[in-house]
Amino acid sequence: MPPSIVLRSSQLIANLDALRAHTAPAELMLVVKDDAYGLGANWAAETAVHAGVRWIGTYDVGTALALREALGPETRLFAWATSADDEVAHAIRGDIDLGVGSMDYLERVIAAAERLGRNVRVHLKVDTGLHRNGIAPAEWAEAVRRTLGAERAGSVRLVGVWSHLAEASDAEDDAAQALFHIAVREAEELGARLEHTHLTASAAAWERPELRGSLVRVGAFCYGVRSADGPEIAELAPVASLTAPVVAIDGDGVSVGIGSLDGLPSSLSGRVTVGTPAGARALLSIGLTSTRIASWAGVAVGDEVVLFGPGRTGESSPTTLAETIGTVGEEILTRLAPGIQRRATDEIVDRA
Repeated sequence: MPPSIVLRSSQLIANLDALRAHTAPAELMLVVKDDAYGLGANWAAETAVHAGVRWIGTYDVGTALALREALGPETRLFAWATSADDEVAHAIRGDIDLGVGSMDYLERVIAAAERLGRNVRVHLKVDTGLHRNGIAPAEWAEAVRRTLGAERAGSVRLVGVWSHLAEASDAEDDAAQALFHIAVREAEELGARLEHTHLTASAAAWERPELRGSLVRVGAFCYGVRSADGPEIAELAPVASLTAPVVAIDGDGVSVGIGSLDGLPSSLSGRVTVGTPAGARALLSIGLTSTRIASWAGVAVGDEVVLFGPGRTGESSPTTLAETIGTVGEEILTRLAPGIQRRATDEIVDRA
């Protein structure tokens, strides 16, 4: 049995339910960037849509188009990466909502819509201090006027205003929110009829209700990955477990069939515990193709070891492993080799 990443659809749905209950009346957008942090964008999006989620955020246009084919026309798909002209054209044909964070990109989106004779939904992004893309406040009124002009011409619908928070401190986020509200108010004074405003991602959406708009864009928390150095949240749990079989028994240790070539960071050696049928055991060392852990009574070749997961057999969460080596939980998930089998468990029940 090769190593595998076990995906629990029921846990993803439970996390989504908890997030929607906690952040209501804001609507939840599930973010699936980086192939849902390596867990599979199609699996995550299809599970979420069957559970009643109406918005999926993809970052890139390519993923949005693939999901449009998988999900059908009803789901709202939001792609915010600045994209090449051919990608923009495909996005417009695919009825993708586009996040626009510069005057140049705005002009290219408008031009593409005019060439196609189609209407595109646009969310203008204002820079509120993070400087990760976004229209500068000094250019904001010009951008809104240009978008509304294109709206009157029939090529654009200005449906949203959004931004990213730094989440470095409450004070910085408060200052960003103030800039955001100024931008929203200015857009509305210029004639915008906004369907949505969205400012928060996982941590701020959960912890700062006063910062939420009508949408919250949540990625990591949906998958049970908590904020770096943040507290565990009882309502959320990891949706993925990394498992591998015992392949050899040698004295006080056993060898497990997964190693650094599979993406397991060798710097975890001697620093964490893993889950076994007998509970938590120390991870002793990580080689290229195998990992050595402390043994237990009755161990047998083929026994399943859980390298990370929700903690049911004593294993640490992916966030805890990531913090041990100074990175974030999403990085642990995305660095695992694509060759590791992903297998979903639980029936997906349509509750929409």
